[in-house]
Amino acid sequence: MTSTPTRLDTPLTLRSGQTLPNRLMKSALSEGLAEPDGSPGTRLETLYRRWSGGGYGLVVTGNVMVDRRHLGEPGNVVVEDERHLAALTRWAKGHREQGGPIWAQVNHPGRQANRRVSGNRPVAPSAIAARVPGASRPRALTDAEIREIITRFGTTAGVVEAAGFDGVQIHGAHGYLVTQFLSPRSNQRDDAWGGDPERRRRFVLEVLRAIRSSVSPGFSVGIKLNSADFQRGGFTEEESRDVVRALVAEGIDLIEISGGSYEAPAMMGVMAESTRAREAYFLDYARTVRSIAEGTPIAVTGGFRSRAAMDQALADDDCDLIGLGRPACVTPDAARALLERGVARLDTPPIRVGARPVLGRLTDLRPLDSAVNLQWHAEQLHRMAAGHDPDPARPWYRTLTSMLRYGPAALTPKRG
Repeated sequence: MTSTPTRLDTPLTLRSGQTLPNRLMKSALSEGLAEPDGSPGTRLETLYRRWSGGGYGLVVTGNVMVDRRHLGEPGNVVVEDERHLAALTRWAKGHREQGGPIWAQVNHPGRQANRRVSGNRPVAPSAIAARVPGASRPRALTDAEIREIITRFGTTAGVVEAAGFDGVQIHGAHGYLVTQFLSPRSNQRDDAWGGDPERRRRFVLEVLRAIRSSVSPGFSVGIKLNSADFQRGGFTEEESRDVVRALVAEGIDLIEISGGSYEAPAMMGVMAESTRAREAYFLDYARTVRSIAEGTPIAVTGGFRSRAAMDQALADDDCDLIGLGRPACVTPDAARALLERGVARLDTPPIRVGARPVLGRLTDLRPLDSAVNLQWHAEQLHRMAAGHDPDPARPWYRTLTSMLRYGPAALTPKRG
Protein backbone atom coordinates (compact mmCIF):
# COMPACT_ATOMS: atom_id res chain seq x y z
CA MET A 1 0.00 0.00 0.00
CA THR A 2 1.15 3.53 -0.75
CA SER A 3 0.96 5.92 2.19
CA THR A 4 -0.63 9.32 1.75
CA PRO A 5 2.12 11.95 1.25
CA THR A 6 2.56 14.42 4.06
CA ARG A 7 1.19 17.86 3.20
CA LEU A 8 1.76 21.25 4.76
CA ASP A 9 -1.73 21.13 6.25
CA THR A 10 -1.29 17.65 7.80
CA PRO A 11 -1.51 17.63 11.63
CA LEU A 12 1.45 16.27 13.62
CA THR A 13 1.16 14.57 17.01
CA LEU A 14 4.21 14.66 19.30
CA ARG A 15 5.30 12.13 21.92
CA SER A 16 3.87 14.37 24.63
CA GLY A 17 0.43 13.93 23.09
CA GLN A 18 0.32 17.51 21.82
CA THR A 19 -1.00 17.87 18.26
CA LEU A 20 0.25 20.59 15.92
CA PRO A 21 -2.48 21.53 13.40
CA ASN A 22 -0.11 21.79 10.43
CA ARG A 23 3.55 21.47 9.40
CA LEU A 24 4.56 25.15 9.47
CA MET A 25 6.46 26.48 12.47
CA LYS A 26 7.28 30.09 13.26
CA SER A 27 10.85 29.56 14.46
CA ALA A 28 12.40 31.47 17.32
CA LEU A 29 13.35 35.09 16.66
CA SER A 30 14.74 37.02 19.59
CA GLU A 31 12.49 40.04 19.87
CA GLY A 32 14.32 42.35 22.29
CA LEU A 33 10.97 43.65 23.51
CA ALA A 34 10.93 42.83 27.22
CA GLU A 35 10.29 45.49 29.84
CA PRO A 36 13.32 46.84 31.79
CA ASP A 37 12.72 44.28 34.55
CA GLY A 38 12.81 41.39 32.06
CA SER A 39 9.07 40.79 31.98
CA PRO A 40 6.98 40.50 28.82
CA GLY A 41 4.73 43.51 28.34
CA THR A 42 2.14 44.85 25.95
CA ARG A 43 4.57 45.05 23.02
CA LEU A 44 5.22 41.30 23.09
CA GLU A 45 1.52 40.65 23.53
CA THR A 46 0.78 42.79 20.46
CA LEU A 47 3.42 41.04 18.36
CA TYR A 48 2.28 37.55 19.26
CA ARG A 49 -1.35 38.41 18.67
CA ARG A 50 -0.24 39.37 15.15
CA TRP A 51 1.44 35.98 14.71
CA SER A 52 -1.47 34.17 16.35
CA GLY A 53 -3.55 34.93 13.29
CA GLY A 54 -0.81 33.73 10.98
CA GLY A 55 -1.98 30.12 10.73
CA TYR A 56 1.16 28.45 12.10
CA GLY A 57 1.06 24.93 13.48
CA LEU A 58 3.57 25.96 16.14
CA VAL A 59 4.99 29.28 17.28
CA VAL A 60 8.27 29.40 19.21
CA THR A 61 9.22 32.57 21.08
CA GLY A 62 12.64 34.17 21.02
CA ASN A 63 15.22 33.84 23.76
CA VAL A 64 13.80 33.52 27.24
CA MET A 65 16.87 33.79 29.44
CA VAL A 66 17.28 31.70 32.58
CA ASP A 67 19.66 34.14 34.32
CA ARG A 68 19.28 37.94 34.37
CA ARG A 69 23.00 38.30 35.10
CA HIS A 70 23.78 37.11 31.56
CA LEU A 71 21.73 38.49 28.67
CA GLY A 72 22.29 38.11 24.95
CA GLU A 73 21.00 41.57 24.04
CA PRO A 74 18.85 44.41 25.35
CA GLY A 75 15.23 43.45 25.89
CA ASN A 76 15.59 39.74 26.63
CA VAL A 77 12.74 38.22 28.60
CA VAL A 78 14.08 36.65 31.81
CA VAL A 79 12.31 33.92 33.78
CA GLU A 80 14.09 32.96 36.99
CA ASP A 81 11.03 32.52 39.22
CA GLU A 82 7.33 33.39 39.36
CA ARG A 83 7.73 37.16 39.85
CA HIS A 84 6.44 37.80 36.30
CA LEU A 85 3.91 34.95 36.18
CA ALA A 86 0.94 37.26 35.53
CA ALA A 87 2.69 38.96 32.59
CA LEU A 88 3.82 35.61 31.17
CA THR A 89 0.25 34.34 31.44
CA ARG A 90 -1.08 37.33 29.49
CA TRP A 91 1.58 36.75 26.82
CA ALA A 92 0.63 33.10 26.33
CA LYS A 93 -3.11 33.75 26.56
CA GLY A 94 -2.95 36.56 24.02
CA HIS A 95 -1.48 34.18 21.47
CA ARG A 96 -3.69 31.22 22.31
CA GLU A 97 -6.89 33.23 21.79
CA GLN A 98 -6.43 32.84 18.01
CA GLY A 99 -3.34 30.70 17.51
CA GLY A 100 -2.21 27.15 18.07
CA PRO A 101 0.49 25.85 20.41
CA ILE A 102 3.15 28.30 21.64
CA TRP A 103 6.52 27.28 23.09
CA ALA A 104 9.10 29.41 24.86
CA GLN A 105 12.70 29.08 23.74
CA VAL A 106 14.84 28.84 26.89
CA ASN A 107 18.46 29.87 26.73
CA HIS A 108 21.68 30.98 28.40
CA PRO A 109 24.08 32.97 26.19
CA GLY A 110 27.30 31.87 27.87
CA ARG A 111 30.23 33.66 26.26
CA GLN A 112 27.84 35.38 23.83
CA ALA A 113 26.39 37.50 26.63
CA ASN A 114 26.46 41.22 25.94
CA ARG A 115 28.58 42.56 28.79
CA ARG A 116 27.47 46.14 28.12
CA VAL A 117 23.87 45.12 28.73
CA SER A 118 24.22 42.88 31.79
CA GLY A 119 27.32 44.45 33.35
CA ASN A 120 28.85 41.07 34.15
CA ARG A 121 31.74 39.15 32.66
CA PRO A 122 30.41 36.34 30.44
CA VAL A 123 30.81 32.74 31.56
CA ALA A 124 31.49 29.65 29.46
CA PRO A 125 32.77 26.08 29.68
CA SER A 126 36.30 27.38 29.10
CA ALA A 127 37.88 30.85 29.14
CA ILE A 128 37.93 31.14 25.33
CA ALA A 129 36.45 34.18 23.59
CA ALA A 130 34.35 33.88 20.46
CA ARG A 131 36.01 35.18 17.30
CA VAL A 132 33.46 37.87 16.57
CA PRO A 133 33.63 41.67 16.86
CA GLY A 134 33.44 42.98 20.41
CA ALA A 135 33.51 39.58 22.13
CA SER A 136 34.77 39.47 25.72
CA ARG A 137 36.98 36.72 27.13
CA PRO A 138 34.66 34.68 29.37
CA ARG A 139 35.33 33.17 32.76
CA ALA A 140 35.31 29.36 32.97
CA LEU A 141 32.37 27.99 34.95
CA THR A 142 32.93 25.95 38.09
CA ASP A 143 31.23 22.58 38.55
CA ALA A 144 28.83 24.09 41.08
CA GLU A 145 27.92 26.93 38.69
CA ILE A 146 27.22 24.46 35.89
CA ARG A 147 24.82 22.53 38.09
CA GLU A 148 23.13 25.76 39.16
CA ILE A 149 22.55 26.76 35.53
CA ILE A 150 21.04 23.33 34.82
CA THR A 151 18.64 23.84 37.73
CA ARG A 152 17.71 27.25 36.32
CA PHE A 153 16.56 25.68 33.04
CA GLY A 154 14.22 23.40 34.97
CA THR A 155 12.87 26.25 37.06
CA THR A 156 12.23 28.41 34.00
CA ALA A 157 10.37 25.58 32.24
CA GLY A 158 8.15 25.03 35.27
CA VAL A 159 7.18 28.70 35.41
CA VAL A 160 6.55 28.80 31.66
CA GLU A 161 4.19 25.83 31.95
CA ALA A 162 2.36 27.48 34.84
CA ALA A 163 1.88 30.55 32.63
CA GLY A 164 0.05 28.53 29.98
CA PHE A 165 2.70 27.85 27.37
CA ASP A 166 2.51 24.46 25.67
CA GLY A 167 6.21 23.63 25.68
CA VAL A 168 9.78 24.87 25.69
CA GLN A 169 12.59 24.64 23.21
CA ILE A 170 16.16 24.34 24.49
CA HIS A 171 18.44 26.57 22.41
CA GLY A 172 21.28 24.22 21.49
CA ALA A 173 22.51 26.05 18.40
CA HIS A 174 24.20 29.22 17.09
CA GLY A 175 27.01 29.41 19.61
CA TYR A 176 25.00 29.79 22.83
CA LEU A 177 25.95 28.00 26.06
CA VAL A 178 24.60 24.54 25.15
CA THR A 179 26.54 24.73 21.88
CA GLN A 180 29.62 25.92 23.73
CA PHE A 181 29.59 22.77 25.83
CA LEU A 182 29.16 20.58 22.74
CA SER A 183 31.99 22.08 20.70
CA PRO A 184 35.63 21.12 21.33
CA ARG A 185 36.63 24.61 20.17
CA SER A 186 34.87 26.27 23.11
CA ASN A 187 34.86 23.40 25.62
CA GLN A 188 38.41 22.39 26.50
CA ARG A 189 37.61 21.09 29.97
CA ASP A 190 39.02 17.80 31.24
CA ASP A 191 36.48 17.13 33.99
CA ALA A 192 32.98 15.60 34.00
CA TRP A 193 31.76 18.27 31.56
CA GLY A 194 34.36 17.97 28.80
CA GLY A 195 37.31 16.10 27.37
CA ASP A 196 35.47 13.81 24.93
CA PRO A 197 32.15 13.93 23.04
CA GLU A 198 30.27 11.95 25.68
CA ARG A 199 31.22 14.34 28.47
CA ARG A 200 30.68 17.41 26.27
CA ARG A 201 27.07 16.38 25.62
CA ARG A 202 26.38 15.73 29.30
CA PHE A 203 25.34 19.35 29.86
CA VAL A 204 22.50 19.32 27.34
CA LEU A 205 21.24 15.96 28.59
CA GLU A 206 21.21 17.20 32.19
CA VAL A 207 19.33 20.32 31.05
CA LEU A 208 16.71 18.13 29.37
CA ARG A 209 16.38 15.97 32.49
CA ALA A 210 16.02 19.02 34.72
CA ILE A 211 13.23 20.36 32.52
CA ARG A 212 11.43 17.02 32.38
CA SER A 213 11.50 16.76 36.17
CA SER A 214 9.92 20.23 36.46
CA VAL A 215 6.99 19.90 34.04
CA SER A 216 4.01 17.62 33.44
CA PRO A 217 4.11 14.69 30.95
CA GLY A 218 1.90 16.54 28.46
CA PHE A 219 4.19 19.57 28.32
CA SER A 220 6.40 19.38 25.22
CA VAL A 221 10.18 19.74 25.27
CA GLY A 222 12.12 20.30 22.07
CA ILE A 223 15.57 21.47 21.09
CA LYS A 224 17.16 23.61 18.39
CA LEU A 225 20.35 21.74 17.55
CA ASN A 226 23.30 22.49 15.33
CA SER A 227 24.06 20.03 12.55
CA ALA A 228 27.62 21.34 12.88
CA ASP A 229 29.34 24.60 13.69
CA PHE A 230 31.17 24.71 10.34
CA GLN A 231 34.57 25.40 11.89
CA ARG A 232 37.73 23.34 11.68
CA GLY A 233 38.17 21.37 14.86
CA GLY A 234 34.63 22.15 15.97
CA PHE A 235 31.35 20.31 16.51
CA THR A 236 30.88 17.87 13.62
CA GLU A 237 27.86 16.25 12.00
CA GLU A 238 28.97 12.87 13.35
CA GLU A 239 28.98 14.25 16.90
CA SER A 240 25.63 15.93 16.27
CA ARG A 241 24.13 12.59 15.27
CA ASP A 242 25.38 11.09 18.53
CA VAL A 243 23.66 13.93 20.40
CA VAL A 244 20.44 13.19 18.50
CA ARG A 245 20.64 9.54 19.55
CA ALA A 246 21.07 10.54 23.18
CA LEU A 247 18.23 13.09 23.07
CA VAL A 248 15.86 10.59 21.48
CA ALA A 249 16.71 8.07 24.20
CA GLU A 250 15.72 10.73 26.74
CA GLY A 251 12.34 11.25 25.04
CA ILE A 252 12.76 14.63 23.35
CA ASP A 253 9.56 15.67 21.53
CA LEU A 254 10.92 17.66 18.59
CA ILE A 255 14.36 18.36 17.14
CA GLU A 256 14.80 21.49 15.06
CA ILE A 257 17.89 21.35 12.88
CA SER A 258 19.94 24.44 12.24
CA GLY A 259 23.67 25.03 12.03
CA GLY A 260 26.62 27.34 12.44
CA SER A 261 27.60 29.87 15.04
CA TYR A 262 28.15 33.61 14.83
CA GLU A 263 31.79 32.89 14.01
CA ALA A 264 30.61 30.87 10.97
CA PRO A 265 27.01 32.02 10.44
CA ALA A 266 25.63 29.30 8.18
CA MET A 267 22.14 29.71 9.68
CA MET A 268 21.91 33.20 8.18
CA GLY A 269 22.63 32.11 4.64
CA VAL A 270 26.24 33.30 4.74
CA MET A 271 27.40 30.48 2.50
CA ALA A 272 28.02 29.56 -1.12
CA GLU A 273 25.36 30.71 -3.59
CA SER A 274 24.85 27.11 -4.76
CA THR A 275 24.00 26.03 -1.23
CA ARG A 276 21.66 28.97 -0.71
CA ALA A 277 19.87 28.21 -3.98
CA ARG A 278 18.78 24.83 -2.62
CA GLU A 279 16.69 26.75 -0.06
CA ALA A 280 16.83 24.30 2.85
CA TYR A 281 20.41 24.70 4.05
CA PHE A 282 20.38 21.77 6.51
CA LEU A 283 18.09 19.31 4.73
CA ASP A 284 20.93 17.00 3.69
CA TYR A 285 21.90 16.57 7.32
CA ALA A 286 18.28 16.08 8.37
CA ARG A 287 18.03 13.13 5.98
CA THR A 288 20.92 11.42 7.76
CA VAL A 289 19.21 11.52 11.17
CA ARG A 290 15.77 10.24 10.15
CA SER A 291 16.54 6.64 11.15
CA ILE A 292 18.47 7.75 14.23
CA ALA A 293 15.52 9.84 15.39
CA GLU A 294 13.31 6.73 15.59
CA GLY A 295 10.11 8.59 14.85
CA THR A 296 10.94 11.77 16.76
CA PRO A 297 9.79 14.63 14.50
CA ILE A 298 12.46 16.66 12.77
CA ALA A 299 12.01 20.33 11.89
CA VAL A 300 14.32 22.08 9.44
CA THR A 301 14.77 25.85 9.54
CA GLY A 302 16.94 27.98 7.29
CA GLY A 303 16.42 28.94 3.68
CA PHE A 304 12.91 27.70 2.87
CA ARG A 305 11.14 30.22 0.67
CA SER A 306 9.08 28.42 -1.98
CA ARG A 307 5.99 26.31 -1.44
CA ALA A 308 7.41 23.79 -3.93
CA ALA A 309 10.57 23.22 -1.84
CA MET A 310 8.55 22.85 1.35
CA ASP A 311 6.15 20.39 -0.26
CA GLN A 312 9.05 18.38 -1.69
CA ALA A 313 10.86 18.14 1.65
CA LEU A 314 7.73 16.74 3.31
CA ALA A 315 6.84 14.45 0.40
CA ASP A 316 10.36 12.97 0.42
CA ASP A 317 10.08 12.41 4.19
CA ASP A 318 13.24 14.45 4.76
CA CYS A 319 11.63 16.35 7.63
CA ASP A 320 8.32 16.64 9.47
CA LEU A 321 8.08 20.37 10.05
CA ILE A 322 9.10 23.45 8.05
CA GLY A 323 10.59 26.27 10.13
CA LEU A 324 10.10 29.87 9.03
CA GLY A 325 12.13 32.65 10.61
CA ARG A 326 12.89 35.73 8.54
CA PRO A 327 9.79 35.30 6.32
CA ALA A 328 7.62 35.73 9.43
CA CYS A 329 9.23 39.14 10.01
CA VAL A 330 8.02 40.60 6.73
CA THR A 331 4.97 38.36 6.17
CA PRO A 332 3.57 37.79 9.66
CA ASP A 333 0.80 35.52 8.36
CA ALA A 334 3.20 33.46 6.23
CA ALA A 335 1.55 30.12 7.04
CA ARG A 336 -1.89 31.41 6.12
CA ALA A 337 -0.46 32.93 2.94
CA LEU A 338 0.85 29.51 1.89
CA LEU A 339 -2.06 27.38 3.05
CA GLU A 340 -5.04 29.61 2.26
CA ARG A 341 -4.04 32.32 -0.20
CA GLY A 342 -2.00 30.10 -2.48
CA VAL A 343 1.19 32.16 -2.26
CA ALA A 344 3.96 30.30 -4.09
CA ARG A 345 6.96 32.01 -2.52
CA LEU A 346 7.83 33.99 0.60
CA ASP A 347 10.40 36.52 -0.53
CA THR A 348 12.51 38.52 1.92
CA PRO A 349 14.78 41.43 0.97
CA PRO A 350 18.55 40.72 0.96
CA ILE A 351 20.19 42.70 3.77
CA ARG A 352 23.95 43.18 3.36
CA VAL A 353 26.34 45.88 4.50
CA GLY A 354 27.22 48.29 1.71
CA ALA A 355 30.54 49.89 0.77
CA ARG A 356 31.96 46.39 0.42
CA PRO A 357 35.04 47.26 -1.70
CA VAL A 358 36.26 49.49 1.14
CA LEU A 359 35.04 47.73 4.27
CA GLY A 360 35.92 44.32 2.89
CA ARG A 361 39.60 45.25 2.94
CA LEU A 362 39.41 46.03 6.65
CA THR A 363 37.47 43.09 8.02
CA ASP A 364 35.60 39.90 7.25
CA LEU A 365 32.11 41.24 6.54
CA ARG A 366 30.26 37.96 7.12
CA PRO A 367 29.78 38.39 10.90
CA LEU A 368 28.82 42.04 10.36
CA ASP A 369 26.35 41.05 7.65
CA SER A 370 24.79 38.54 10.03
CA ALA A 371 24.55 41.07 12.85
CA VAL A 372 22.95 43.75 10.68
CA ASN A 373 20.67 41.21 9.00
CA LEU A 374 19.40 39.90 12.31
CA GLN A 375 18.89 43.37 13.76
CA TRP A 376 17.08 44.54 10.62
CA HIS A 377 14.61 41.70 11.01
CA ALA A 378 14.31 42.41 14.74
CA GLU A 379 13.33 45.98 13.87
CA GLN A 380 10.48 44.60 11.78
CA LEU A 381 9.29 42.81 14.92
CA HIS A 382 9.46 46.10 16.82
CA ARG A 383 7.26 47.74 14.20
CA MET A 384 4.64 45.01 14.54
CA ALA A 385 4.88 45.22 18.33
CA ALA A 386 3.95 48.90 18.02
CA GLY A 387 0.93 48.02 15.90
CA HIS A 388 2.48 48.85 12.51
CA ASP A 389 3.09 46.76 9.42
CA PRO A 390 6.63 45.60 8.52
CA ASP A 391 8.78 47.94 6.41
CA PRO A 392 10.68 45.86 3.81
CA ALA A 393 12.25 49.05 2.34
CA ARG A 394 14.20 49.98 5.51
CA PRO A 395 17.88 50.58 4.48
CA TRP A 396 20.71 48.60 6.10
CA TYR A 397 22.64 51.69 7.25
CA ARG A 398 19.80 52.85 9.49
CA THR A 399 19.95 49.49 11.25
CA LEU A 400 23.72 49.67 11.65
CA THR A 401 23.44 53.16 13.15
CA SER A 402 20.91 51.99 15.71
CA MET A 403 23.15 49.05 16.68
CA LEU A 404 26.15 51.24 17.43
CA ARG A 405 24.30 52.75 20.38
CA TYR A 406 25.21 49.63 22.36
CA GLY A 407 28.92 49.66 21.56
CA PRO A 408 31.10 47.12 19.71
CA ALA A 409 29.49 44.14 21.47
CA ALA A 410 26.24 44.98 19.71
CA LEU A 411 27.88 43.96 16.42
CA THR A 412 27.99 40.40 17.72
CA PRO A 413 24.77 38.79 16.48
CA LYS A 414 22.85 37.10 19.30
CA ARG A 415 19.52 36.16 17.81
CA GLY A 416 17.75 33.24 16.19
